[in-house]
Amino acid sequence: MKGSMIRTIGKHKESYVLMAPYMVFFLLFTILPVILSVVLGFTYYNMIEPPRFIGWYNYIRLFLDDDVFIIALKNTLFFAFVTGPVSYMLSFFVAWMINDLSKTLRSIATSVFYIPTVIGAAIFPMWRLIFSPDEYGYLNGLLMGMGFISEPVAWLLDKEYVLIILILVQLWMSLGISFLAFVAGLQTVDRSLYEAGVMDGIKNRFQELWYITLPSMIPQLIFGAVMQIVISFSVADVSIQLAGFPSTEYAGETMVTHVMDYGSIRYEMGYASAMAVVLFFLMVFTNRLVTKLLNKVGI
Repeated sequence: MKGSMIRTIGKHKESYVLMAPYMVFFLLFTILPVILSVVLGFTYYNMIEPPRFIGWYNYIRLFLDDDVFIIALKNTLFFAFVTGPVSYMLSFFVAWMINDLSKTLRSIATSVFYIPTVIGAAIFPMWRLIFSPDEYGYLNGLLMGMGFISEPVAWLLDKEYVLIILILVQLWMSLGISFLAFVAGLQTVDRSLYEAGVMDGIKNRFQELWYITLPSMIPQLIFGAVMQIVISFSVADVSIQLAGFPSTEYAGETMVTHVMDYGSIRYEMGYASAMAVVLFFLMVFTNRLVTKLLNKVGI
């Protein structure tokens, strides 16, 4: 076994040399931080004193003594299970709709739909102006002008509206990497499969989509799902920029903003690491579940 592995490495040594820089960075900045987070999650560590082992205390504290974490967990799950599937399906639907356009029109449409993702962080001031709490805010001015409300509403300060607004803004920014992967994946589907499908009894585009297009795009579908899961579970910038840090009554608090609170402000790195580990396993579980579902596409 060992000799076979050595022969394989020797046979493909150029490939391993080319992969080495990436693997070094992957180990240093992905694998190692995950391992350190798991270890630090069982310690009390304030970045001044050496880490002190405290067992499961951080995890007990998370679920039994930290009310804000429970709010952040609920917000994150709600946010993820709304924006994740909607963004995923929207990304695929738009990519599917523009797939039959000419190369030039498809490139233009791809750029237009991808622009919100590129400039999203740069136009948070525009969103704050739209949802401004005074009568000069665009939404308040429009609703007051139409007679729907009689006085301005503090949209980003009212806990009833904060999470819904954050979800809407995130959906507006949602056509990201998944969308580009779907656009590319649709172009790789063998056109002869559609001709064969017609001979086998496929009668409309939706049957083509289910029995030919989607099964031919499993790698791109899984990649898009993984990216969408990571994005929807790790939302933070939208909440901080629009709802504040912290938000009113923690209405816009997410697990990432809670980790930032304890990790970069309070310097309770052990506790923050425990939260990060919980978030990591939530992502892994969701990823495994979605991957199993996608592998059944076309069956």
